[in-house]
Amino acid sequence: MAANATPKMVRYAPGMDARSTRVAEALNTPMLIAAALTLPMVAITESHPGGALEAIAVALNWITWIAFAVELVVMLAVVPKRRLWLRHHPLDLVIVLFTPPLLPAGLQSLRVLRLLRLLRLLRLAQLSREVFSLEGLRYAMLLSLLTAVGGGALFVAFEKHAQHLNTWDGIYWAVTTMTTLGSNIYPTTTGGEVISVVILIVGIGFVALLTGAFAQRFLSPEIAEVEEELEAEQVSAERLALRELRSVREQLQALEVTVERLVSARRS
Repeated sequence: MAANATPKMVRYAPGMDARSTRVAEALNTPMLIAAALTLPMVAITESHPGGALEAIAVALNWITWIAFAVELVVMLAVVPKRRLWLRHHPLDLVIVLFTPPLLPAGLQSLRVLRLLRLLRLLRLAQLSREVFSLEGLRYAMLLSLLTAVGGGALFVAFEKHAQHLNTWDGIYWAVTTMTTLGSNIYPTTTGGEVISVVILIVGIGFVALLTGAFAQRFLSPEIAEVEEELEAEQVSAERLALRELRSVREQLQALEVTVERLVSARRS
């Protein structure tokens, strides 16, 4: 009678179970969208355009914050171990507590913490099994596009009084900075320098991903061929070792028979 198969143990994140894991996965995509909306919201807000654009920025600020607040409340309601979950997700709590749309006058400097919502975009890497896959490259392109548009607008917000730039100038500067081509536009303020560093890091990262994806695309047949050759060599080596073992076994058996015959001959 065949033995019963041992059930496979499933490991969950700290403080979570099967139900809370399913809820977290369902909330993942909406939260990524909310995090992506943070960049254009901050760019529009800091540029103070007035009118409909500023109203849109205010609405986006409320929408993204409410999304993070709802996620926090829902997760605290479904996780079996709340303290353990919060210990491993402190950023979720910080974002909700310190980035509300309505801040007292003395805490207006905390508005910069809204950029912490962008860290949620780091979970894009979890949506694909391989970083250099076509799906992973699509998400990297989306993130780069959002960074170029939002970063360019934010750069203009910091530099418009010093250089009299418009939005298209900012996007042009962001693209040339991301691709390391350079342009005749340079940051002259601390905020502009910070944005430059972020834009440059994202651009270099995207170029690295793009290079890796192309390398994998064109080199994968050769890599597969090398792997097949290595596997064939390994199989050949294993077969050779088995043959040697069989030969040694046969020699030992022959030697054992010879010894037994000699012993029998002496006794007789």
